[in-house]
Amino acid sequence: MKFIHTADIHLDSPLRGLASYPDAPVDRLRTATRDAFTNLVNLAIDEAVDFMVIAGDVYDGDWKDFNTGLYFIKEMGRLRRAHIPVYLLYGNHDADSEMTKGLELPDNVHVFSSRKGETFHIEALKVALHGRSFKQAATTESLLPSYPTPVPGWLNIGVLHTALEGNHAHARYAPCTVAELQAKGYQYWALGHVHEHWMLRGDTTIAYPGNLQGRHIRETGPRGALLIEADGADITSIDRIELDVLRWHVLEVAIDAAQSSRDALSLARQGMTELLESVPSAIPLAIRVVFTGCSPAHTQLVRDDAQLRQELIGQALTLDAERIWIEKVRLQSTAPAADFLSPQAGGELLADLSTMAQAAQEDPDFLASLQAEWRTLLEKMPHEVLLQSEEMAALRQDPTAQLTPRIEQATALLVSRMAQDVSHTQPQAPSVA
Repeated sequence: MKFIHTADIHLDSPLRGLASYPDAPVDRLRTATRDAFTNLVNLAIDEAVDFMVIAGDVYDGDWKDFNTGLYFIKEMGRLRRAHIPVYLLYGNHDADSEMTKGLELPDNVHVFSSRKGETFHIEALKVALHGRSFKQAATTESLLPSYPTPVPGWLNIGVLHTALEGNHAHARYAPCTVAELQAKGYQYWALGHVHEHWMLRGDTTIAYPGNLQGRHIRETGPRGALLIEADGADITSIDRIELDVLRWHVLEVAIDAAQSSRDALSLARQGMTELLESVPSAIPLAIRVVFTGCSPAHTQLVRDDAQLRQELIGQALTLDAERIWIEKVRLQSTAPAADFLSPQAGGELLADLSTMAQAAQEDPDFLASLQAEWRTLLEKMPHEVLLQSEEMAALRQDPTAQLTPRIEQATALLVSRMAQDVSHTQPQAPSVA
């Protein structure tokens, strides 16, 4: 038998922060989650799978546009005509959605109850699917105690929307441990909620397929679903199938060998070329370029930062205008100390500034006061602003871990700027006739 395990589809997930990028491929981004889901349904029909498991978060919260739900029903209807049943568990985002409560699904879609653990039996295949949907979004207690016991001699599949142990990147909903899942006695756990693919094989296979389509720069690389084959009660193979229609990448460009901004841009072009060659030609790329390393080119890049993204857009247009969009440019590089600490460049003052900044990073009283000020500022910010800035969201979630690198970046930028000002005001040596 064959079945598909998918999760975290987030149909019509909103596009956050793109309004400030007039060159963003908004239409392509807007339809990406639907297009990826259509690819999934096509895969299920082409492979003639016996059933599909969706482990939560079909929708993306409390949507008012029922076209999203109607699209999902249409795709479920395609599976119905292909005689493919779907076993659907509602996750935290579905629990917030009006469409979850208001739309009747086709009869090939079987939804797990939110009141207690429930089992669906597929007699012809000797498969038992056990699961429990979220009743409310903030489900912080373990749901495992209500899951039924396995059916002896059958393939038992547990379906659960959970953060699992140790995963701090996602809200700690329906928490449980690997050991608790293994102790349940099921052969396969179809998990959802965590957007990165992860799998543990053994007598009990535990798997996250990851989300179906990356939606922003924190969801980089290939995205898709799992195609599982079983022989009786044994899982024989698991293939990860890429189904995304647009892919996000962070391109780190080490500029240690660059002597000028032209050299740095040439290295970025080389990195984009290699990236294009490594990704299937049908998939466009949203790229964040991050310059790293220590180079004399850093000072020029800082000075020309307003023009830098436009330069990189020009490089992208030259390489493949249809496939590359430059999402952002980040400068995490530094200039060699000799460039701005020499006596000719007012080095004593700049060296003192660097020393003070380093001492500030190691001063617990200073960090505590800065953290308190940041917390006060962030608490006053509108939630929409935080959603549009992953840097702000990360700072709000963990100010202690985020402050030190921010201080380092601010210091490097300030020293570089001051070094430029000092160098520009140095008296020029008289020319010799």
